[in-house]
Amino acid sequence: MGARVERLTHMKIGFVGQGFIGKNYADDFERRGFAAVRYSLEEPYIANREKIYDCDFVFIAVPTPTTPTGFDDSMLRAVLPLVGAGKVAVIKSTTLPGTVKKLQKEFPDRVILHSPEFLAEKTAAYDAAHPTRNIVGLPDDSEIYHTHAQILISILPKAPYEMVADSDETELIKYAGNAFLYMKIIFANLMYDIGKGLKVDYEIVQQALSADPRIGPSHLRVIDTSGHKDAQAGRGAGGHCLIKDFGALRMLYESVLPEDKEGLAVLRSLEDKNRELLIQSKKDLDLLKEVYGPL
Repeated sequence: MGARVERLTHMKIGFVGQGFIGKNYADDFERRGFAAVRYSLEEPYIANREKIYDCDFVFIAVPTPTTPTGFDDSMLRAVLPLVGAGKVAVIKSTTLPGTVKKLQKEFPDRVILHSPEFLAEKTAAYDAAHPTRNIVGLPDDSEIYHTHAQILISILPKAPYEMVADSDETELIKYAGNAFLYMKIIFANLMYDIGKGLKVDYEIVQQALSADPRIGPSHLRVIDTSGHKDAQAGRGAGGHCLIKDFGALRMLYESVLPEDKEGLAVLRSLEDKNRELLIQSKKDLDLLKEVYGPL
């Protein structure tokens, strides 16, 4: 892998968006010897807008919020013209299934790939440098896309799991993962409450569940006591991704399977319980308002 990367470090890599995702990917590429060009609306990177056009691969990590009216990819569409003709745009932003194929049709002179990110805010630098999965989604099953997908995998840090698939599939993988963690958090909160009612120590239950390889330790903590500077005390599935992504997935399910009343009831009840937990503990209320409107 080292030799492969050395042969490709002549490539110029662009990064649009310098939030925790774009920043940490750019940091990792620079650390590994690539020439990185960063662009965002903040100083000092705002002056690099035109330089993105000459980059061979451009990683795009801009917000794709969920609002009361639905999924919003307007920021993504606004920055894609910055990518040069014949160059490769790698979408790291979370997008609903079908979005990448629509974008490729709208911007046919660029190659658009989807590569979902799996960075946790607290450990983003480590996660970018030590990925557990490198997944690339293709809007078309043709040689040009497969060739660029393999180049992309070659310039990413080696991961134990690598996959190239249809972009609809990779987009759903990202939403499915976040939705599963959302549900896991709510289930942990339910176990915490029933334990409290039974005068059972939830920490003991949490430890035993964490030791089960089928379950694992992540997202079982009910009240964050880690002391991390980015951790917000409270209960429920919060943060910049889980609230908006579960809302978007529920809306997608509703549009694809409107006749499945029971399935929709499950998803809506999870949303209702999570809103209750967040509101009662005053956690991430600003993020909650962005998705659902006034509380």
